[in-house]
Amino acid sequence: MGLLPVSGAALRADAGVREAARGIGARYGVDYTDDEAVTALLTERRRSLEREQRRPAACLGLLALMAGMFLPFGIPLSPALDAHLFAVLGAAGGLTVVGVALLVHARAQWKRALRNGPLAGYREVLGVARAHGIPLAHIPPWLEGRTNGEGGRGAAPIPTYPPVEPTSEAPSGTATASPAPTAASVAVPPKPSTVSHYEHLADAGGWHDEAGCLLVLAGAGGVTWAVTVGTGVGYAALLLVPVAIWIWLAGRRQGREKNELREEALKYVKELEAAQAAGARVPELSPQLRALLDGDH
Repeated sequence: MGLLPVSGAALRADAGVREAARGIGARYGVDYTDDEAVTALLTERRRSLEREQRRPAACLGLLALMAGMFLPFGIPLSPALDAHLFAVLGAAGGLTVVGVALLVHARAQWKRALRNGPLAGYREVLGVARAHGIPLAHIPPWLEGRTNGEGGRGAAPIPTYPPVEPTSEAPSGTATASPAPTAASVAVPPKPSTVSHYEHLADAGGWHDEAGCLLVLAGAGGVTWAVTVGTGVGYAALLLVPVAIWIWLAGRRQGREKNELREEALKYVKELEAAQAAGARVPELSPQLRALLDGDH
């Protein structure tokens, strides 16, 4: 079971959140405090949304739009098309309109599937949990209708509610209710220094190849200028070549180090998943670890 936004134990530990989750779950027929049920729900709905994006209407709409946009560019290349200019332009316009209509329809169907049903209830639960001060460890981008790495609001963001004081005891009149397990009794694994180092390096680098190529090109250009003009100053540009090699080697070392640290970060995330499954309240992950889960790093 992967890392959930919040564990069922953390939801049950707060009386207000527990009652709200039960009420929302009753409307949608899902026990949002059951980690296995939530995992099955998220797995099934993600696959369903991916199927929505691959529906024939979306594929046909994209093909029709591309045909409508590129058909006019073929007029100069074909005498037959040029002889029927107005018909070709009309067909291109019709294909464009049909393509846009199909894509809009497919997008609307995808949004409807995302915004309605049990996923909407789960986002409500997450909004309530956040309002009660319960941290959300990681929100999968697809759950809010965002692509990986995309910032801002998605098509279905987690709702925002006014902050509420956490309540650990059941409200009056519910003394006969079964006691809720506490999330505080399960310890969260401490973050290793290697993981902190990964978070520092995750977004670093990426410029070594470009800088090395530019320096090599600058060195080659200097030598070419020296040979063409006949001045020895341009040969000094050859010094840029070993600098470029040094930069490439530094980038390679950093890449190896980042890969090793990435493995340590993945192990840490697995430990967090196990702790959450045992009932721990996992804190919100750093942007680098969230990107790691989303597949961006």
